[in-house]
Amino acid sequence: MVGLDANAGRTSLDTLVARRHLGGIVLLGGWYGGAGSVRSVTRHLAGLASDSATGGLGLLLAADQEGGAVQQLRGAGFTRIPSALRQGTMSPSALTTAATSWGGQVKAAGVNVNLAPVADTVPAGIGTANQPIGRWGREYSHDPARVATMSVAFLKGMHAAGVATTIKHFPGLGRITGNTDLTARGITDTVTTPHDAYLEPFAAGIAAGTDLVMVGSAIYRRIDPGVNAVFSRRIVTGLLRDQLGYHGVVISDDVGAAKSVAAVPTGERATRFIAAGGDIVLTATPGTAPAMHDAILARMKADAAFAGQVEAAVTRVVALKVDRGLARCG
Repeated sequence: MVGLDANAGRTSLDTLVARRHLGGIVLLGGWYGGAGSVRSVTRHLAGLASDSATGGLGLLLAADQEGGAVQQLRGAGFTRIPSALRQGTMSPSALTTAATSWGGQVKAAGVNVNLAPVADTVPAGIGTANQPIGRWGREYSHDPARVATMSVAFLKGMHAAGVATTIKHFPGLGRITGNTDLTARGITDTVTTPHDAYLEPFAAGIAAGTDLVMVGSAIYRRIDPGVNAVFSRRIVTGLLRDQLGYHGVVISDDVGAAKSVAAVPTGERATRFIAAGGDIVLTATPGTAPAMHDAILARMKADAAFAGQVEAAVTRVVALKVDRGLARCG
């Protein structure tokens, strides 16, 4: 899944779709021109699907439509969504009703995946010092039980509108201070364990049927020391898939522009995520896609076990696309 910036031309990813067989595109950079302008772009993108380019599968077209500071789609046709911290003060039923309306707007604009809700819990003692989540009010509460309730309420609304959901950023960004997009400093969580209460919102989202889980790129000293979560088999396979029982699609947080993984060679970011148990590699930087694609193909040829992991990942993504009406069986 590759990022399409709002300032880039709507045809700027056409060659990548055709030659590199992208599975999805995420709208980034602030699409503030209203639903009509978004719809014209998503209609074009959806039309790129073909037997030769995408194996006949439709594209996953995604956006970060959380609310507050993180609402990529704005303007006429899109309600201004309050921050998750504000949403967390609503009743669960009221949030589901509101999210159903917001989801309907997203779907009408041609976006079929919301990279939300946020299931991270920020301790009250860290608060806005937590740069990725707390600074922007992206958490539903400082209580993981409340985060679980409200993130599921948001998820249910999106599902009612026919939009796929993404619980993020596993296993939680609430206890760090650095923003993984912007720095490799302050991104080590020294508290979270494999049996932590802060995993409850993710477990609740899985139980509620989330379509995807996004894994972040922070480091968890008490789970897999020194390894970014997106590259950690202990986290992606051991904790998320085996312990929490999640068998659906796992997507990475950005591994194209994020400073947290900048020291890892570009192609290796993709292969390490898949080797850890991931399915969809997300890059905000289109220029990184060829190197990632080449690295996946090269490792598949050299490593039969890795090729098997790619096949398993593809199978999960195709199953998601069938479920979302983007592919047909038989």
